[in-house]
Amino acid sequence: MRLRTVLATVTAGLAAATCLTAAGPANARPDSSAGHACSPAVSIDRFSDALDKTAYEGTFVGNFSALAVDRDGSLAAVSDRSALFGLDARTFAPESVVPLADESGAALDSEGLVVDRDGTRLVAGETEPSVRRYSRDGRILDRLPVPDALRVAPAGRAVSNGTFEGLTLLPGGRTLLASMEYALAGDSAGIVRFQTWNRTKGDRFEVGRQYAYRTDTGLGVPEVQATPDGRLLVLERGFTAGVGNTVRLYLADPRRATDTSGVENLTGQDGVRLIRKTLLADIVNCPSLGATAKQPQPNPLLDNIEGMAITGYSKGRLKVLLVSDDNQNAAQTTRFYSLRVRTTPQGRGELRD
Repeated sequence: MRLRTVLATVTAGLAAATCLTAAGPANARPDSSAGHACSPAVSIDRFSDALDKTAYEGTFVGNFSALAVDRDGSLAAVSDRSALFGLDARTFAPESVVPLADESGAALDSEGLVVDRDGTRLVAGETEPSVRRYSRDGRILDRLPVPDALRVAPAGRAVSNGTFEGLTLLPGGRTLLASMEYALAGDSAGIVRFQTWNRTKGDRFEVGRQYAYRTDTGLGVPEVQATPDGRLLVLERGFTAGVGNTVRLYLADPRRATDTSGVENLTGQDGVRLIRKTLLADIVNCPSLGATAKQPQPNPLLDNIEGMAITGYSKGRLKVLLVSDDNQNAAQTTRFYSLRVRTTPQGRGELRD
């Protein structure tokens, strides 16, 4: 089915998000958003390092790769070391943890997360890649089909550690979308594919349309989240040794993009209409708020930001929570970032194709 604007309905996860408080955890910086502009469209309220290098019930708390709002307003999070956490929405304190595994019991490189309308968890794995449905206690309930071209070589054309990173349900809950992190072999560098699935009877999903998105030079896509009007928030991220991270937040509109599921090679010169994007903020321009970094960074606030969830919305203004993946590395930090994001009207702002 075509991507389309749905104004009257939103996903269950976004509906639950309206219950979340704007306040951060007790040890977060208590500053108001005034004077905390990252750009005309984005400001940062606060950050929290409360979970950095901690443990819960014997499980390391970190390696976070995705966030989602649960139906009760709490947070769900996955680590790329096969753990599914429940977090308090206000303090971020862990409340539960369950292990995740594939059908053979092997650990997952879990990267994307959606809480579906029945409370089950859709989890994107980067290894094959895969999208599986899990119960709250970690049992596999279903596995979605994946187009052959998106599989890691030699089974397909994807590069290892460059497949499904972002996962989101579009408004109305009928279309699931996953973002690849990097380009397929044969596609031009920087042009990544976004795959969709359409919900069928019995809450199953079948392969749907596919779209192409061009990243900034040297960056990949670690996360994507649907906004209530059918557009997408897209994180772009990169790392340069000795310099640090680059993290940019874009507003993207896939609704007029070409279905690329039948296009073997994306060259950027083939008449394909790419997803249009508008830069909302380069996170390097956010005030540091007293943050410190354990390795060189162009702004000490920055780290390996990888997860994102929309935790509240009202009339084009979103509350957005980001989290960094510390890779269980002493030189990196598990850090939460509370942002306020204003989505500009279509046709305004800087558009990049």
